[in-house]
Amino acid sequence: MSEATARRAPRVVAVVLAAALVVTIVTTTPWHLIDLPQPETAMDFTPAEIARQNAFRHELLPWSTTSWALSILVPLAIGFSPLGPRLYDAIRVRRWWLAVPLLVAGLGLLTSLITVPTDVMSERVTRKYGLSVQDWGLWTRDRVVNWLLATLVLTVVALGLIALAKRWRQGWWLPAAIAAAVLVLGVSFAYPVLVEPRFNSFTSMPAGPLRDDLTKLAADDGVPVKDVLVADASKRTTALNAYVSGFGSTRRLVVYDTLLKDTPPEQVRLVVAHELGHAAEDDVLHGTLIGVLGAAFAVTLLKLLLGARMADPRRTAMLLALIVAGTALAAPVQNLVSRKIEARADFHSLQLTKDPQNFVAMQHDLAVTNISGLDPSRWRYWMFATHPTAPERIAMGRAWAGEHGTTVPPLVDR
Repeated sequence: MSEATARRAPRVVAVVLAAALVVTIVTTTPWHLIDLPQPETAMDFTPAEIARQNAFRHELLPWSTTSWALSILVPLAIGFSPLGPRLYDAIRVRRWWLAVPLLVAGLGLLTSLITVPTDVMSERVTRKYGLSVQDWGLWTRDRVVNWLLATLVLTVVALGLIALAKRWRQGWWLPAAIAAAVLVLGVSFAYPVLVEPRFNSFTSMPAGPLRDDLTKLAADDGVPVKDVLVADASKRTTALNAYVSGFGSTRRLVVYDTLLKDTPPEQVRLVVAHELGHAAEDDVLHGTLIGVLGAAFAVTLLKLLLGARMADPRRTAMLLALIVAGTALAAPVQNLVSRKIEARADFHSLQLTKDPQNFVAMQHDLAVTNISGLDPSRWRYWMFATHPTAPERIAMGRAWAGEHGTTVPPLVDR
């Protein structure tokens, strides 16, 4: 390969991967499912419910937003300044493959410690409103586990990139892009069995009418579900939730034990029908494949930004800063796709159960219990909202009912 060709190759591959990402997202995202009326929060939420949600977010958001901003600004400030190389030099470990993990762990710990005050205040607010029930020991344990897992992943990434760059000064990016894609695929596959058990215990849903009904629902949907697992979420929260994770042999359907406590069976059925929609559409695998393309694209961008300088372990802090910056910049697109995928799962739930009345009631009850944002600001919606708002989801239920000759009256008398 000529030198000119070697210089052009990463640019060409970056363009191809970017095009593949755009085409995949545009062609596989369900952009339009049903014509929706304008959501009207006051139709279904009482003034007291709206006021409680507003008060909760008024108290929580200053702390949670500050924590989020600090978690981005601290790595950026260190990575894009002379402080990054100086911190590496201060470690005074001759072997770079030992110094890099220490730096990654240290920067992660520093960021975590800096955000402790704002995170503590956020936790205090969620406890005040009854959303969090965990003690400070469990809260601290979760932060330590998160730090360890993040350190492990970022250390593997940093060591791999630097080692490849040291081995192939110019061509490191190609095997690195392949390795990054494989890593994303492997983590997504292994996450349910390696990571989730670090935070929750899972048991099979007890035998009974509800389990039988949910198993039949899955069979009617043509989705093979070997088991429905119950997570012991109540040790941390009163929030209601369910989810699908993994794919292939690691795919699992999980419901929170809080969901089974007081939620009417017909609403549990709708929640599970939503999750079956994710399984039916292979949404986890779809998201993983987009992540695979994104990871490979990110590595080619690193090549264009750093080139052979990737071999210098003193630039580890800069590498972490670039990862943080890229993650933040990609968030609005990821959230947009996620909201459309979640809307499709809602639509699937309605098609499967044909129960718009309970669907609307379920979305209302989930939003009230979880104190979900009913009308977030536009920038928060784009930066953080992975699901449609409750009023948007209720509007879908009413639209589906209207298309099938029924109506769902407002939940609030006017």
